[in-house]
Amino acid sequence: MTEDENSISLGKHTNEDLKEMQSWSLDRKIMVTQAKIMEWYIRNKGAVYVSFSGGKDSTVLLDITRKIYPDIPAVFIDTGLEYPELRDFVKTIPNVTWIKPEMNFRKVIENYGYPIISKYVAEKIYNYRKYKSYAERFDDNSDYNIKYKRRFSLARWKLLRDSNIPISHMCCNIMKKKPAKKYEKQTGNKPIVATMAYESLARKQNWMRYGCNSFEMNRPVSKPMSFWTEQDILTYLSTFNIPYASVYGDIVRDKNGKLKTTGCSRTGCVFCGFGVHLEKEPNRFQKLAVSHPKLWHYCMKPWSEGGLGMREVLECINVKVD
Repeated sequence: MTEDENSISLGKHTNEDLKEMQSWSLDRKIMVTQAKIMEWYIRNKGAVYVSFSGGKDSTVLLDITRKIYPDIPAVFIDTGLEYPELRDFVKTIPNVTWIKPEMNFRKVIENYGYPIISKYVAEKIYNYRKYKSYAERFDDNSDYNIKYKRRFSLARWKLLRDSNIPISHMCCNIMKKKPAKKYEKQTGNKPIVATMAYESLARKQNWMRYGCNSFEMNRPVSKPMSFWTEQDILTYLSTFNIPYASVYGDIVRDKNGKLKTTGCSRTGCVFCGFGVHLEKEPNRFQKLAVSHPKLWHYCMKPWSEGGLGMREVLECINVKVD
């Protein structure tokens, strides 16, 4: 089942649907995205907002949305984990509401743990340590693990699991989702976000289940760019000459003709450890040491000295930091 500009579907999609939609021209993707935004806006009687991080993806989303609805509000969650260039860029955009989480990143680590490996793995380790019944069920040699051949094997991360390093998946919930939900409750506005299916298995599965406009979810959300790719984002920015945060550098073509940025390629939370073990060197922290040495020093500074103490965490999973 596929979507076109004139069809609206709340049913499930397939891998084939996603591949087909990702192969569409940029013009067609823009048209479908506009249609999804309009549907979301009309169904919610205008009580909507754009979740705006200052990153290139949400910059494209805000531009597309405000070409239809110029007065639509944007919301920036000031977590303190953003590159300073992103914060400076957000300040140049009109009609943006800044909101803050109740807990800063250091407090999240202290109360819950570091975000490391992936949300999936961090959650499993967190629950393994917290709940006895969970630990018994997901023990390395448990009948449950053997019988169902679980995708997650605690044995793979045994050293990390059995270390004294606090680990948790809670950071995003505390610092982003919680303040966003509070804003939504206070205003009645429903979010439009710039997440895309290619970014993770969870986002892909979510789109396949609910589609771009998830009216039936417990927390309804619009993801009208779900079928876009990284190349689409860069093409849009360069084609339409859209201003974006300077931390990305310039948009150029590599030796294979693909677009890339000369600065950061992704600008999520600066100190996040999710996925860093999969990166080629120089990894995000090695790059941070060069581009933002003060942030890097705070990140690596021992916990007892007021830093985040991430050197020990990253070295535990064999990630080089300098």
